[in-house]
Amino acid sequence: MPTIGFAGLGLMGAGIARNILKAGYPLKALAHRNRQPIEALRAEGAMEVDDAAALGAECDIVFLCVTGAPQVEAIIDGEDGIRAGARRANRQDLVIVDCSTSEPTLTRRLAESLAADGITLIDAPLGGTPTQADTGELQAIVGADDGVLERVRPVLETWTSKIIHVGPVGAGHTMKLLNNFLAMGYGAIFAEALTIGAKAGITPQTFDSVIRGSRMDSGFYQTFFQYVLERDRNAHRFTLANAHKDTRYLASLAEAMNVEAGVARAVRDLYASAESQGDGEKFVPELSDIVAARHQLTLF
Repeated sequence: MPTIGFAGLGLMGAGIARNILKAGYPLKALAHRNRQPIEALRAEGAMEVDDAAALGAECDIVFLCVTGAPQVEAIIDGEDGIRAGARRANRQDLVIVDCSTSEPTLTRRLAESLAADGITLIDAPLGGTPTQADTGELQAIVGADDGVLERVRPVLETWTSKIIHVGPVGAGHTMKLLNNFLAMGYGAIFAEALTIGAKAGITPQTFDSVIRGSRMDSGFYQTFFQYVLERDRNAHRFTLANAHKDTRYLASLAEAMNVEAGVARAVRDLYASAESQGDGEKFVPELSDIVAARHQLTLF
């Protein structure tokens, strides 16, 4: 079996790595700043490496599940990055699978430059929640050539319920940004709608009695309102900082494509304002409280 490398043992990555290991693949992992995930993986048979270069030198397929574009670039092209390790070991068959939500322009640029070293980069950003990462039921939204996808498919299948091939390298990250734009757009709309409603005497409970079960209901709506109505912070664990990052990437992509994207900019700016006031580590449904507080309201 190919040796799998993994970098990015956060909320999503830890579950993915565990499912790869459970399927019997040799796993080498780079520690997250929180050591609990790496210690748990080591107890189950994974090996810890000291730096990303070791992943490039010792692994056949390396998965990245890091915060965003700067972290992807650093872990690949840093002094002790994956490329440096692969070069030192003269690895010509390495595949890097970027599961992060990154910038498509960077993805395509890295893929082109890595190819000169015999390294293949594909993008496979995630659809789903940390709970689905734990249970192996995520979606992988893949940008890759057919042949490369078939090579990595058996490993992807250890942690997915659905693999969606959306096009060549970079297409996965593009589609992921579009998906997250829809989700974060709904989050912004829900937050403002609740505040407007509260000002007009409509409680969150009344709001929910109309929307739940209607055509506007959705999985995103239900986890968002699980927080709004039940104060369950764990219902939707996606930070406002990540929401700002993703909407910023989408707005930048629109600009690069010469698309006038006023809605995208407005959504981005709302999340940017929440992060700038120190609320970046709060979760997306808590935006409802932030917007309400700006109007001297409490929703619950």
